[in-house]
Amino acid sequence: MHIAIALFDRLTALDAVGPYEVMQRLPGATVTFVAEKPGEIRTDNGFLGLMADASFDDVPSPDVVVVPGGVGTRALMEPCALHDWVRSAHERSVFTTSVCSGSLLLGAAGLLNGLTATTHWSTYADLEKVGATPTGQRVVEHLDKRIITAAGVSSGIDMALRLSELLVDETAAQAMQLMVEYDPQPPFDAGSVEKAGAEVMARVIEYAADKD
Repeated sequence: MHIAIALFDRLTALDAVGPYEVMQRLPGATVTFVAEKPGEIRTDNGFLGLMADASFDDVPSPDVVVVPGGVGTRALMEPCALHDWVRSAHERSVFTTSVCSGSLLLGAAGLLNGLTATTHWSTYADLEKVGATPTGQRVVEHLDKRIITAAGVSSGIDMALRLSELLVDETAAQAMQLMVEYDPQPPFDAGSVEKAGAEVMARVIEYAADKD
C-alpha cells in the first residue's frame, strides 16, 4: 500500500504529519512525501522544513493521495504541476484525500465539482469558488468517487483513522488510534467557530494576520 503525501511551500505541517503518523503504522504501508521537485519544503511560518523524497513524476500511481493545506495553497490555485499530478493519480488511486485547505487544491484540479466537501472554516467561500458545496462536517466522504476531505488541521488525524478502517478494518483503525494515543481531552472547548465566541475569534484573526 503506497501512500503519497504532497508537499508545497508554506503548507501546514500537521495537515501532512497527522495523517502520516497514523497511516505509516498500517501493515504493508509505505509513505512517500512528494513535491514538484525533491528537497526540503518549508512550512507556513518557515520554522519547520519537511523533506520531499520524490517528485510527482516519481510517484505517478499511489494507492492513497493526501493533499494538505496551508497558506501556500493560495499560490497554487491556478493550473500547476500539483493539479496535474492529483488528477492523474486520482485515476488509479484507491482514495484521494485532503486536509484543511488542501480541498481547495482538489477543487482547483477539478475533482470536487458538484460534491460536498470540507476545509478550514475560514476558507468555505474559497471552496465554493472551485465547484464544491462547503459543509461544516469534520470528515466528508464520497466513497463512490474515492474522495475524502477533512476540515482544519487536526481533523486529518480523524480522516486517517477512517482511512485505516477503509483500507484494513475497524480493529486496525482502533489499533492506530491507540498507537498514537489519540484520546483528545482538551483543556478548553473552543475548537469550532460556534463554540469559540467573539473574543477568541478576534484573537484568531489578529494572529492569522501576523502570519500572512
